[in-house]
Formats: sequence, C-alpha cells, structure tokens
Amino acid sequence: MTEAPSTGEGEGEGDPAPDPVDWGFAERVAHRVAGHDPLADSYHRSSLEADFVEATARAGDLVAQFTGLALAEGVTATGRVVDRREWVTLNLGSFRRILAPVAERFGGRMATSPVASVGRRVAGAEAGVLLGWFGRRVLGQYDLLGGDGAAGDAGDAGAVYYVGPNVLSLEKRFGFRPRAFRLWIALHEVTHLVQFTGIPWMRDHFLSLVDESLRLLDPDPKRISRAISFAIEELRAGRNPLDGGGLITLFATEEQREVLGRIQALMSLLEGHGNFVMDRLGAEHVEGKDHMATVLRERRNVRGVARQVQRAVGLEMKLRQYSVGEGFFDAVEREAGRDAISALWNGPDSLPTLDELRNPARWVSRAQAA
Repeated sequence: MTEAPSTGEGEGEGDPAPDPVDWGFAERVAHRVAGHDPLADSYHRSSLEADFVEATARAGDLVAQFTGLALAEGVTATGRVVDRREWVTLNLGSFRRILAPVAERFGGRMATSPVASVGRRVAGAEAGVLLGWFGRRVLGQYDLLGGDGAAGDAGDAGAVYYVGPNVLSLEKRFGFRPRAFRLWIALHEVTHLVQFTGIPWMRDHFLSLVDESLRLLDPDPKRISRAISFAIEELRAGRNPLDGGGLITLFATEEQREVLGRIQALMSLLEGHGNFVMDRLGAEHVEGKDHMATVLRERRNVRGVARQVQRAVGLEMKLRQYSVGEGFFDAVEREAGRDAISALWNGPDSLPTLDELRNPARWVSRAQAA
C-alpha cells in the first residue's frame, strides 16, 4: 500500500503550506501499532465480503422500514471489507481533509517556526498511535467523507466498511454465529449511513460544527500554559483534569467548549440512535443478539493502558454519552411512542441539547409544543 506523502516545509515560494501533522509518519506508526493481519491472503476474505454485501443491503431495507428514513436518491448501501491497514489509510485521508483549514490558517506560521518540523512529527506520532489502536478494535464504520481510493472508490457515499480481522477475531473468540453477527454490525453502521444521507441537512450541519470548532483553534502558548496550570490544580484537588473530555477540551477556550458540547450532543444522539435501531431490529432479526450485546458492552469496559488512552482522547466520556444517547431514545419511545422520534429530524433546532439528552422529558415537551 502506498503511504501518504509527507507535506513539505514550505521551502519554496510556491510551495503549499505545511500540514500540522506529518501524515506519512502517522501512517507508518499506525500501521505498526495496528499490526499485520493475513486477511488479504486468507480464504476468509471472499466469504466475509459476500456476507457483508448481503448483510448491508438487507440492513438498508430493515433500517429504512423501521426509521422511516430513506437513503438519498442514487445512494446504495454497499458493504466493503478492509484489513486494519486499509482502515487506517482510509481514516487518515478523512482526517487530512478535515484538518485542511488548519493548515491554511497556520501554514505560514509553521513554515517559519524553527520547531515546526518537530511539532509535525510529534503530532504524526500521536495520530498514528491512536489510529493504530482503534484499528485493532473497530468493527465497522460509515465514512462520512467518503473513500480516498485506498479502500474503495473515492466519494462512494453508500460505502460501509468492515474491518475483517477484528470481526473474525470476535466471532472465533466468543462463538458468534457469523452471518447473524455480521447482520447485527451492519444494522448499526447502516443506521449512520441513513442518518447522513437520508436526513437532508444532517451532513452539512455536522460538518459545519466541525468547521466552527477548527476556526476557533489558535495554538496560543499562553493558553497552553493556562491549561497546564489548570490540570495541576485539578490533580492537587484529587480530580482528573481529563474527565471533562480529554486533551481536546483541556486546551479549549470557553467558546470552543460550547461548540464541542454541541458536537458531543449530536454524536451522542446519533450513536444512541444507532444502538437503539440495532437493538430493536436485532431482537427480531438477529439470533443470539443478547449474547453479542453483552460481549460488546464488556469490550468497552477496558482497563489498564487502554483505559488511559480512552481517557486522554476523551473516548471514555464519549462512551458514557453514547449510553446516555441510547437511554434518550428508550425514554422517548416509552413516554411519547416511537413515532415521536421522527420529530428529531425536522431540522437542527429540533435536536436535543446535552441537558435534554439527560432529561428526555424536557425534549418531549418541547417537541410536542412545537
């Protein structure tokens, strides 16, 4: 597989602004952390691909019928199997596109900084370690930004990716029925596909929040110093300074935290919806669903170094929020009926706040009043 080229440091007058991350180095680190798997040469790959093509298509029909949301015209739910390295490269491409505005804003400053190359290398190492670690755990993913040619056709809006080695490992370890487990995974990921292609405004709304958070980014040394002082004070008081959302929120301004809060609320809602749909449809169409759900819940409760990684990047908090999101849908269904859920997709103003996610009755009252 071809590695992503490392962007230059802007030596020439016409050279592009340097990226904040050394992507080539990030890819090499991520590949090493993710480890080698023999999926490409394994006889399992063809059966996996056939099963996931079928499971993804079936999940598309089931999710559409259950949610009342249809895929956008011209979009077809398509299952694709990748190995860990292909998944890493796919996501590096997405991260690079998301962070392009940062390179445009700070490229000039980075080009003249004597420590820019060191900073890019460090950022590349951090991104590589995280992606490599996730590459060993993730089962499936709908890529919001589309493929970059590494693991699928560029811009394939209906592609859903499944990390074959990780799926096979869990099936073998816990004795899952392969076709049932693959359909169960597909139900969750196809729900995300439907959310971003079947709700006309969702994709643009989500990306606008991400863009807003990046526009507020400013690597001010004074802010970094204040964040470090805050972390020390929290530790002295016996509190974990990363509990508020990891390193990102630790270094964020108040304005950034407000935007990050909206992003977290939206992600909590969408993940909770994915779990809600997967649970309800799984109970009817997936044999052994309860056993699978128990295993994956335990799998999230990691310990040791893995838990420290989750805390550092804010994933531990996000996992708690996903649980809150799932509870939100359970409560709305219980209090107002399943049809009330459709009011969420009327527009951005219909989305619940973090407070309403934790208190679903408040959102139900607001939706009924509207």
